[in-house]
Amino acid sequence: MKIVIEAKIDIDPARRTEALEQARPWIEGAQAQPGCLGYFWTADPHHPARVHVFEEWESEVALAQHLAGPQYRGMLGHVSGFGLTNAVSRKFAVAREAPVYNAAGVATAEFD
Repeated sequence: MKIVIEAKIDIDPARRTEALEQARPWIEGAQAQPGCLGYFWTADPHHPARVHVFEEWESEVALAQHLAGPQYRGMLGHVSGFGLTNAVSRKFAVAREAPVYNAAGVATAEFD
């Protein structure tokens, strides 16, 4: 079952750009891990301290390997060095998946 993680990380706003630029090795390292389907950090344009993190893993096993490995520990150390003030993360087990747009090109909330 696919796992999706979303996180909001608040750091020193004056150092957010620097933190994102220097995060590249941690991001690319996570993206190269087995079972990683997506791993991205982005600056929130409406909150000067906030970084959004999106992760997509093919399974709980892949996520567990990431969380036990050096990429995850390195990322934690990296973020802590930029004035971390708050962090909230949540994981979701994806039971169903479908395109947003149906065959007629209409956006729909339905999964069928």
